[in-house]
Amino acid sequence: MNSQPGLIRILTVDDHPLLRSGIATLVNAEADMKLVAEATNGQEAIERYRSHRPDVTLMDLQMPEMDGADAIREIKSEFHDARIIVLTTYRGDAQILRALKAGARGYLLKGHVHRELLEAIRAVHAGQKRIPADIAAELAQHATDDALSPREIDVLRLIAVGNSNKLIANHLSIGEATVKSHVANILSKLGANDRAHAVAMGLKRGMIQL
Repeated sequence: MNSQPGLIRILTVDDHPLLRSGIATLVNAEADMKLVAEATNGQEAIERYRSHRPDVTLMDLQMPEMDGADAIREIKSEFHDARIIVLTTYRGDAQILRALKAGARGYLLKGHVHRELLEAIRAVHAGQKRIPADIAAELAQHATDDALSPREIDVLRLIAVGNSNKLIANHLSIGEATVKSHVANILSKLGANDRAHAVAMGLKRGMIQL
């Protein structure tokens, strides 16, 4: 699909026009890169990928309709050699791990775009992985932690919006004693002092979003 040999063709996926515009300016100023398409959500990203077959895709995580991790998984299932870099404001280890498991080959924080993006694009295009040291440290810090189960994440999400154990039990169609057991497990796994602390840690690590 690349009509100009040596040119890195790029798709950018983000629901913020200003960020897409900034990336376009950065990328198009480089002799070896060209922005070939843009998308505003995960579903569009899949469609644009199919149409343009970019060499490198820059993918936001939090977007309407379909988030970035799901879009990465879909694209990778169809195009195994897709090279995707996550660009996000989220540095929580759960978010990072989800994106990497989905198939991302790079992970950059939006605040570092001007400093690191062009180098990351070239590295990932060359077949390397690019995860900055501070992101790798965030992953390593929690590498041996017990992961929350999907049900525990459901409970934590419901705690975060102010539900009592009784309301959580009704919402999930489980017993109140089971909810108490889940809450105890959540506090233990996160090393949290109380429910509010557990919610704060869940948000920081990207396990839940409000």
